[in-house]
Amino acid sequence: GMARVVLVTGASSGIGRACAAHLAARGDRVYGTSRHPDASLPSGVRTIPMDVNDDTSVASGVAHVLEAEERLDAVVNNAGFGIAGAVEATTIEEAKSLFETNFFGVLRVCRAVLPTMRQQRAGTIINISSLAGRIGLPYQGIYSATKFAVEGATEALRMEVRPFGIRVVLIEPGDFHTGFTAHRRYVAAAEQDPTYREHMHRAMGVAEADEIHGAAPEAVARLVAHVLDSASPRVRYSVGSASQRAAAALKGVLPSRLFEWGLMRYYRIGR
Repeated sequence: GMARVVLVTGASSGIGRACAAHLAARGDRVYGTSRHPDASLPSGVRTIPMDVNDDTSVASGVAHVLEAEERLDAVVNNAGFGIAGAVEATTIEEAKSLFETNFFGVLRVCRAVLPTMRQQRAGTIINISSLAGRIGLPYQGIYSATKFAVEGATEALRMEVRPFGIRVVLIEPGDFHTGFTAHRRYVAAAEQDPTYREHMHRAMGVAEADEIHGAAPEAVARLVAHVLDSASPRVRYSVGSASQRAAAALKGVLPSRLFEWGLMRYYRIGR
């Protein structure tokens, strides 16, 4: 079909970069955002400086695309980061900073693009969630909370904008091999307080090994392309290793105590 105009947030690395590169290679007109204007984006991707934490920055980034293209067919909300640490050891400020990007950043971009999409009576918004948006992961509880929040808001938004011909979709990646692992922050109190330290190191050792041995993020990019080509996409798609995807499905089926026991064993934090 016709080349689509697509905005991808957080396009300088990882899943966002893979999505931007794949869509550009397909012939879509891709605008990739980065907080660092000097970041090198994949070839064929037009760079837009944008900080999703800032209303003005988001508005001017979206305006830039509309000035150049006069339409916007799709948005991939991918910008985000991870923090690790026990829930108790996480300060309110640390939790708020994660929500600022992972939840409010997504909300800002959605609000900035929806007036145009409603006028067009067409458009697709893909919010990159996580399997951690289906399962609260130990020592990534606040990260999980931001993704659970994205999931709830996306389910509601999808119903609200459907009458205007707009589609909203969640994509839930498992662990992939990206810069996300190296960019993850640990809460400031993570090492000072011995209470949770041993369990945190065990759980995060498992999580980081899964990421490092994970597949390349191109699988997510192919799924994004598939969703954009789909006439009536589902509300959510998961992508990643079979065992991780199965875990999300099993959560709804297994007795909760059994599921929790299995998860604790997996992350090596059982007694």
